[in-house]
Amino acid sequence: MALDYNDKFPKIVNQTLFTSLNEQEQKDVKSLAFNYTFTLQELRQFVESTIDLRMWGEGSVPKFWSELQESSHLDGRNFKKWALGELKNKVSLLKSDSFEFETKPTLTPEFKISKQELKKEEQTKEVFGMCAVQSEKTSCCNLRTIDAVKNCGFGCSYCSIQTMYGEEKVVFDENLQTKLDNIKLDKNKLYHIGTGQASDSLMWGNQHGVLDSMLGFAKKWPNVLLEFKTKSKNIKYLLKEKRPKNIVCSWSVNPQSVIENEEHLTASLEDRLQAAELCVSHGIKVGFHLHPMIYYRSWEKDYSEMINQIVSRFNPKDVLFVSFGSLTFSKPVMKKIRQYNINSKMLQMPMVANPEGKQTYPHKLKEVMFKKAYDSFKSWQDEVYFFLCMEEYSLWTSTFGTKYTSNEEFEDDFMKQVFKKI
Repeated sequence: MALDYNDKFPKIVNQTLFTSLNEQEQKDVKSLAFNYTFTLQELRQFVESTIDLRMWGEGSVPKFWSELQESSHLDGRNFKKWALGELKNKVSLLKSDSFEFETKPTLTPEFKISKQELKKEEQTKEVFGMCAVQSEKTSCCNLRTIDAVKNCGFGCSYCSIQTMYGEEKVVFDENLQTKLDNIKLDKNKLYHIGTGQASDSLMWGNQHGVLDSMLGFAKKWPNVLLEFKTKSKNIKYLLKEKRPKNIVCSWSVNPQSVIENEEHLTASLEDRLQAAELCVSHGIKVGFHLHPMIYYRSWEKDYSEMINQIVSRFNPKDVLFVSFGSLTFSKPVMKKIRQYNINSKMLQMPMVANPEGKQTYPHKLKEVMFKKAYDSFKSWQDEVYFFLCMEEYSLWTSTFGTKYTSNEEFEDDFMKQVFKKI
């Protein structure tokens, strides 16, 4: 049996995240795998649980296994089956209980360097298209996107961009201006076009003339609402230039504890709000995305305080929209989080499959979070457009008391409401 497993282990271990374990973990896991002849699925469970508990700051799986050995009279296959069940229960219990952010993660030099390689290259794909997560199964405003830059220099642990392009480098499209010139739109239709779906819209400033090209595009098409979505404070270039009225700068916002622990290398909440205030003072409309909202022990207090800050510092006439949304994970994103080798609580959450088969918060939990956030914006509800991004329409009813019948109806009302202000 030992000889057979010597042949089997190298084949199955490559189908797991074994190389994402540290040196001591690899040694411990390999020893236990040989002792109990783990199958591929058992080894995968053990490895992922080892990474998860380390990321969550919840102890060592090999140590937990050793404690089970000391307390049990079972041995061999019977012990393995029982112990794996206990490990699964431990992980499930940690996911079902709310957590608190305690220690800010330490970022490795390798992590920071991986976000700094910038390239300007000729790209074969078009820059203009529909939002990558557009779906008829969830609420979608039919957002169009311009992907002028691919990949992001920030390191938000939950972000799907990190799995979209394969390489770590950030790429600027060498033919951006030509591709923008070739975009044909209906002059009689209103469009919402985002620039922050493939990278942060503003963190790069006007490197390689990207903002020059974008502002020129907005000037050419006054029937377009061009959105610069960001987690940065880098708005200096927009304040210097003469800007068309049909742009909006929007900020993804979260409580500072979330930013410090999960939105690595991004601007602080205060810096984001100050940047938004500067935009308003220069006549630029703004928006806010509470997306993703994160569930943790003090979420209600923290989000309430953050929303109170926003409401007290901004006039609703200057705000085009506010959106709410939750964490949603595909399998590649979950894998990437485990490979990051940084403490993160993002997978320590109760998860269920959404209509598209991705992992997200349970419906009841979303109802509570979205309704609480919307109620906190009570003084703005008649003057600002609120919406849910990529959520089931049934959640609109529990949050806003009404819902759209289709994405097209959603899109039409969104455009009608926001263009009133610009």
